[in-house]
Amino acid sequence: MVELPRNPEPPGLAADESGAPRPVTGDALTTNSPDPELKSIDDLADSPGKKPRKRSYPFWVEVPVLMVLALLIAVVIKTFLVQAFFIPSESMLDTLEIDDRILVNKLSSRFGEPGRGDVIVFDSGERRSESVIASIGRNLQEAVGLSAPESDFVKRVVGLPGDRLEIRDNQVFINGNPLAEPYLEAGTTMRDFGPVDVEADHYFMMGDNRNRSNDSRFTGAVHVDRFVGRAFVILWPPGNWGGL
Repeated sequence: MVELPRNPEPPGLAADESGAPRPVTGDALTTNSPDPELKSIDDLADSPGKKPRKRSYPFWVEVPVLMVLALLIAVVIKTFLVQAFFIPSESMLDTLEIDDRILVNKLSSRFGEPGRGDVIVFDSGERRSESVIASIGRNLQEAVGLSAPESDFVKRVVGLPGDRLEIRDNQVFINGNPLAEPYLEAGTTMRDFGPVDVEADHYFMMGDNRNRSNDSRFTGAVHVDRFVGRAFVILWPPGNWGGL
């Protein structure tokens, strides 16, 4: 005897336990599932235990906020960690050229003693008074390396505290011994100077361009409290990139 196939149930009907068809709910039809208890996607989104989706701010609001945060971070980094400086004069030729950008490690002046030969940025003590608005603008420009403080100088440590320094016959002598200075351009000439004794906590600073540098030969040794930090790399232009 041949068994005939059973007719499929019409769409929208489902059989209950007794075998009688019953209507399928709209939610089940929406999800293409025979389970009448399965909720639709919209119902799941509105369920009380689900966290609402966070709404993003408009683009015109996010951009200024991000810019302000970036500038604040730059100012914090410039104040406590690393600062970019540009070279405005020829006093450090040929090591540093005019308009070179250098990075200065500010932690070095707080947690270590400068060494002979280090290139140091220090405050000359000639900072002019300025308004609050001018101070904010200056700090922002300094933070991104667009300007450098007019009162800050970049020189090299030549004499350490307790040293006796003298210049004669185009040669620097430290405690009676000639100082090797490979960073000086060949043929550099210097006027005779000294001898002088470098006081405690002071450093004798000189520019590498000895005939074009206003340094400790004229202004005296620099107290360590005026040090801003140690220059450690030439950042710009790319052709001059290198460590110091």
